[in-house]
Amino acid sequence: MNQKNDGDLIAELGFETQIKQWLLEDDYRLNALRIAEQLKLDDWMLAAGFIRNLVWDKLHNIQTELNDIDFIYFDPNDISADRDAQIEAELNRIAPMYPWSVKNQARMHLRNQHHQYASSLDAMSYWPEKQTAIGVSSQLTASSILTSSSTFELSASSQPVELTLHSPFDLACLFDLSLQHNPKVKRRVFKLRLRQKAWLQTYPKLRDNGR
Repeated sequence: MNQKNDGDLIAELGFETQIKQWLLEDDYRLNALRIAEQLKLDDWMLAAGFIRNLVWDKLHNIQTELNDIDFIYFDPNDISADRDAQIEAELNRIAPMYPWSVKNQARMHLRNQHHQYASSLDAMSYWPEKQTAIGVSSQLTASSILTSSSTFELSASSQPVELTLHSPFDLACLFDLSLQHNPKVKRRVFKLRLRQKAWLQTYPKLRDNGR
């Protein structure tokens, strides 16, 4: 009887289940989710490299650091950059160990010269590569702990969460070690990001399918 390879085992378990399992085993990311959830922003999630890099790290058996944590939400009632800055400042106050980057997706169409997005998921459907367009939100299943010094208790065992993954694309593309151009975006933008991010150097098993 032939022994199954890693790809077969992951396929059986399910891509979504596998990602959630990896997140639940990652104290750093799990605590970031617990903190983000406390803000109760509309249509929020931690996205992009927060999930993408986790999967690629696991498939390469390495551990890379996150340059930033993309905290996205959707609130058309206040699309000012100042609002994002205020939220980011609050996150930096309560959890300065995390490299927060906050963006209201209800205003990002202006920077990208697109039509008005309808949601965070709709906004992600315009991100340059499919593998980046994934996020996760959480819901606490136990009451959170706020200390008297106004900092969150970050004990990995104290705050169980339920995780929900969000992506406009098939999660399988994250596991097939490809980099796929999103046809909604100009190809030169995709190619520029590949050079700037140096993913092919960090993750040598990846291949560029964005021809």
